Amino acid sequence: MKNIQTSAKQILVATFIATVVFLSGCNTVAGVGKDVQAAGESTTKAADKVSDKL
Repeated sequence: MKNIQTSAKQILVATFIATVVFLSGCNTVAGVGKDVQAAGESTTKAADKVSDKL
């Protein structure tokens, strides 16, 4: 029983740390949206370049 509680606490702490690290990369939900949009635009530009070469 004690091992289960210890494992649960370790998982909780690891999840909390991962969440903090993720959210510190983009401070707000709007920041996440901008990051995703920029990634999409980069992908679109790369796809356009490839299609132009074909």
